[in-house]
Amino acid sequence: MNLAAKKNNEFIIQSKKWDTEFDESRAWRARIGFILIQNETIIEGDMTRLAPEGIETHFVRSKMPVGCTVENLASMQSSLAETSKEFMPEFDLKVVCYACTSGSVVIGEENVEKELLKGNPNRKPTTLITGAIRALQTLSVKRIVMATPYTDDINTIETRYLENKGFELLNVQGLNLTYDSQITSVKPSFISKFAKAVDHPDAQAIFISCGALRTLDVIEEIEQSTGKPVVTSNQSMMWNCLRMAGIEDRLNGYGTLFRDY
Repeated sequence: MNLAAKKNNEFIIQSKKWDTEFDESRAWRARIGFILIQNETIIEGDMTRLAPEGIETHFVRSKMPVGCTVENLASMQSSLAETSKEFMPEFDLKVVCYACTSGSVVIGEENVEKELLKGNPNRKPTTLITGAIRALQTLSVKRIVMATPYTDDINTIETRYLENKGFELLNVQGLNLTYDSQITSVKPSFISKFAKAVDHPDAQAIFISCGALRTLDVIEEIEQSTGKPVVTSNQSMMWNCLRMAGIEDRLNGYGTLFRDY
């Protein structure tokens, strides 16, 4: 930038013509977008942690009243299309994911995807529960147990949802927590103990549901203790989004799913 001589005691700025050089920025492989609930605090860090080199993760929050209740989760449906429409309109997001497990089953995958496409038809839509289901199917398991932080009414909805997808749930236990401030504060060591207590001798896999739980830290430990694959919300969500974006990287440290598939 050159500052020309003063004219009427003011500098006139005259930029030279530059042959600017461009690359694909940090997202030289893909950008993936996640629509979060307002009080979410765990998913952003987890997705950044799981993103391979060349993958950029982006986040926006959609309105939801405080408290993980069926009514509050269902209320998010009305804002998803507008949120999707306004989400980084200048950039090519390969995939946009509604990042809430319980919200995905309350609203339903098809309804969520319809709203996301309504907002932007050029991006692949998906949901967190879709990632979990695809992960379990990829692992070729049918008989599972499920550990959640949710209340019994939400667990009942999710259990029926998974049963309708062909899974047999041998045990389902929730912590009866309603607020994200509680769920995000559950110790990873307790999550591990809880998941192992929910396990069943005939279960082929353990599913730990909820993106607000800090499960990434204990997936490997639970798998080693039980000898079974562990699928968690955030692990399976990122795995699914990467595969939808054409990214086939395998990661160590986050269970059988990411290591082998």
